[in-house]
Amino acid sequence: MSIRTIFRPRGVLWIALVVLPAGCVVGPNYHRPSAPVPTQFTAAEGWKPAEPSEPASGTNWWTAYSDPVLDGLEQQIDISNQTLKQAEAAWRQAVAAAQAAGAGLYPTLDISADALRSHAAGGAVTTATGSPLGGSTPRSVGPKSFSLAASASWELDIWGKIRRTIESDVAIATASDADLAAARLSAQAALATDYVQLRVIDEEKHLYDETVQSYERSLQITQNQYNAGVVAKSDVITAQAQLQGTQSQQIALGVLRAQLEHAIAVLIGKPPAEFSVAEAPLGAAIPVAPTGVPSSLLERRPDIAAAERQMAAANAQIGVAIAAYFPDLTLSAADGFSGAALGGLLKTANNAWSLGGAITGTLFDFGARKYQVQGARAAYDQTVAAYRQTVLTAFQQVEDELAALRILEQQYAVAEQTLQSADEAARLTLNEYKAGTVAYTSVVTAQVTALNAALSLASIREGRLVASISLIQALGGGWSVQRLSAMPG
Repeated sequence: MSIRTIFRPRGVLWIALVVLPAGCVVGPNYHRPSAPVPTQFTAAEGWKPAEPSEPASGTNWWTAYSDPVLDGLEQQIDISNQTLKQAEAAWRQAVAAAQAAGAGLYPTLDISADALRSHAAGGAVTTATGSPLGGSTPRSVGPKSFSLAASASWELDIWGKIRRTIESDVAIATASDADLAAARLSAQAALATDYVQLRVIDEEKHLYDETVQSYERSLQITQNQYNAGVVAKSDVITAQAQLQGTQSQQIALGVLRAQLEHAIAVLIGKPPAEFSVAEAPLGAAIPVAPTGVPSSLLERRPDIAAAERQMAAANAQIGVAIAAYFPDLTLSAADGFSGAALGGLLKTANNAWSLGGAITGTLFDFGARKYQVQGARAAYDQTVAAYRQTVLTAFQQVEDELAALRILEQQYAVAEQTLQSADEAARLTLNEYKAGTVAYTSVVTAQVTALNAALSLASIREGRLVASISLIQALGGGWSVQRLSAMPG
């Protein structure tokens, strides 16, 4: 089939080539709806953290914590995290759907070829060369026929239904790209949080190690006092109970540490049994992300970008639904050859071609199209509400973490002073016990108070670190909407 034959300027095809460039696109054009955006972050007003460390921009925000082990773990997220691989595959699927929709703007071309040999009733089946099968003699052999044909069809997008579909699918693909970024940021933040909690447990274990050693010395003191006949046996038993209870708490830390190790292993795509993190001290850095102006949050959070693209997709679907009111124009063309002999099949005498067009439309559907348009508008309204709710939630998260960092910093300063006082009280009380001026219960009370103060300080520090991670995540982790690319090159 020749291209010249199919696309010769005849009849309806010529009309279509004139009309198509002037084709309109029905339905509303997309404009991003407004969202509730404050003028400033309330929790950040009048507060400047002591010695803030600004996280690195881009995907390596975790380097602000100055921990090489954490750096190495975070880099494995993109390589082996299975949730991230799932999100990446979903993005590729959405891109493929958008590309498939784009193909609808162009004609489709089909080609077929066949050969037919028939025989009369009661006759033997013959091969393509005419020889009988199984040695039987044919009684009546019918004519042979051969054909070679090609056909093309083209649905003209006069009303923009295909273009609106492409617009919707591209928006969905872009939203999927933002979903992928959100999944990556979530996995990175989860790993950093688990890692911080694991390191705090290491600090608590070190604290228990020192406390156990201190309680062993206290037990030896009471034992010496008892051997000298100065104190009762109950002091020795009390010291033993205090030591054993602390050892039990020390051992219990192993359960949570193992669970955190397992959680980190899953995040980096490794079997928990094959992964471990050696004990190490926790870094001193408490990085705080710069908040900037609240309106910039709309460009820095991938979940907000995804919700905005979902609105664009739903808006385009309104146009698709409205286009159903208008008739569809389809052009068709066919060219081919048919003859009784394969040789000379492509002669002009065997040529047959056709060219035409069809207009199809619905005259009456009991309101189905009207309800479809109403449903599309309702779906769009849902995405608008979801977008605005996502924006509100984002501002809530930023305010929450800013408030947490500000309050926890104040609490940490008080807790440090509390620990110093508790340690001094425990030291003085033990000396008074040695001098025989106080009962051993006073020593136990002072030592327990000092231990609880140290554990409380570690817990507050953990809270500050986790809040800093959550703030970085709430601010988008250095991501920006300019990173979106719906269609790969």
